[in-house]
Formats: sequence, C-alpha cells, structure tokens
Amino acid sequence: MSIVRVAAVQMDVRIGENTANLDKVLRLLAEAAGKGALLVVFPECALSGYCFTSLADGMPYAEDADAVAARVAERCRQLNVTAVIGFLERDGEDVRNSALLTTPDGEWHVYRKTHLPTLGIDRFVTPGDALPVFDTPVGKVGVLICYDIRFSEPVRVLGLQGADILALPTNWPEGAESSPDIITRARAWESRVYVVATNRVGVERGRRFIGRSQIVAPSGQILFEASATDETILYADLDLSSARQKRIVNEPGEWELDITGDRRPELYGLLTASPD
Repeated sequence: MSIVRVAAVQMDVRIGENTANLDKVLRLLAEAAGKGALLVVFPECALSGYCFTSLADGMPYAEDADAVAARVAERCRQLNVTAVIGFLERDGEDVRNSALLTTPDGEWHVYRKTHLPTLGIDRFVTPGDALPVFDTPVGKVGVLICYDIRFSEPVRVLGLQGADILALPTNWPEGAESSPDIITRARAWESRVYVVATNRVGVERGRRFIGRSQIVAPSGQILFEASATDETILYADLDLSSARQKRIVNEPGEWELDITGDRRPELYGLLTASPD
C-alpha cells in the first residue's frame, strides 16, 4: 500500500504499574485502530516508567519480550494493526530499554536502544547492537528510541536499508526541547523518511516530560504536533511514495538533490573508527 494512516499515542505512564499501563496501552491501541490507524506508536518505557534509580530498582518491572508479545500480538491480530511499544526487557541478568514491534499476522520483533544517555534507567541498561528495518504490512519500518535520534548515523543506516517510516518512542524530559524543535525535522529530511515520534507527558519522580509528539514528513515538515501537557493521539495519512523518492528534482538537470546517491562513503571512514 502507498497511503497508510499512522498514530502517535501521547500518554502519561505510572512508574512501576506495568499491568495498569499495559491495559491503558491496549485500550488506546483499540481507539487508534478504530479510527483507521494501521501503525500505532507508543512512548519509550510505556509499560514500566523510566526514572528508576538503580538496576535493582528497575529489574522487577523488566519483562521477557515473549511474554509482552503474547499479550499484545493477539490484540494486534484482532484489530489488524501494527504496534510499536516501549518497554523494559529482561535479558538474563541484564535489562534493556526496548521497543516491541508486533504485526497483525502474529510476527513480532524487538529493537534494543543502541545509544544510552546518563539519565533514568538508561544509566543501568545494556545497549543493543543492531539497527534493523522490519518489513510490515504498512511498509518498511525502522525503530529507534529517544536519544538514538540525536545521532545522524543510525537514522541514515535505517534510510539506506529502505525504511519508509521511523518509529521513535521517546521520553523527552525538560531540557530536551531541541529534539522536537530541530532534530526530528533534520533527521526526516536527511534520510527522506517519515518520523513518528511519540513522547509522554506528566511528572515522574520529580522529572517532567515535555510531550510534543510529532509526525514529520520526509521534507522535514511537521505534519502534526501535540501539546506539551495533554494526553492525545495524533493521526496522519502518509504517502509512502514520498519516502521512497530519494531524489529531489526541482528543475530536471538544473536543480536536483540525491541525498542517497550523492553521498561519498569513501570519505567517511572516521565515522566508524573506534575512539581513542
């Protein structure tokens, strides 16, 4: 399909109340699907909360991915919807900041946050080590989580793999305003992908989150943006052909841009060199 309706669910989360948070996620998933959304993106750590003070503090709220998927997959099948939901994943003795992607045909995948700030539970989790793009009924979907988007390289990697949509669960706190102000738009334009950035609202253990969830076009235009304080669902109908057209032709042969074909990878070796 070329035109798909997506939804960004901006919500508050109650730290440590996984069951209540999941119930809320499933209710809002049904609401979004009822309005025609085929892809629904929820915030980072939507099931657990984020502001844990140690690994031991967060570990009881980390869940096995297959257990979370078992509860979400059947609902996605019933609703004919693809969902991306942030959660804390228990991986043996480790915890990962992860996002579950579940499709209506029962397939599910997990993306694990690859770039970790010194903030909240991210101080204690184990980073992921892969940047996959997933084939879904709504097109090719790449997933990053919050801080990941402050680095241009992972978005470019997803774009080069053919991602149509970047699903971005986030927990932007006060002080992270540059993300909705600048970074989402720049990343969308750089790699010519749609960005569905879903933040949370509310206050958790004294830290306030800034909302402002967004759906951004490959042109860098913000199609829709939520308020800084209210729970809401944003909807947009995305023409995926716009994300698949990497060459920008203003005047044929006179004014053209090809942000994929005009790259010079032979000059970029320093980007992949190990830091001293």
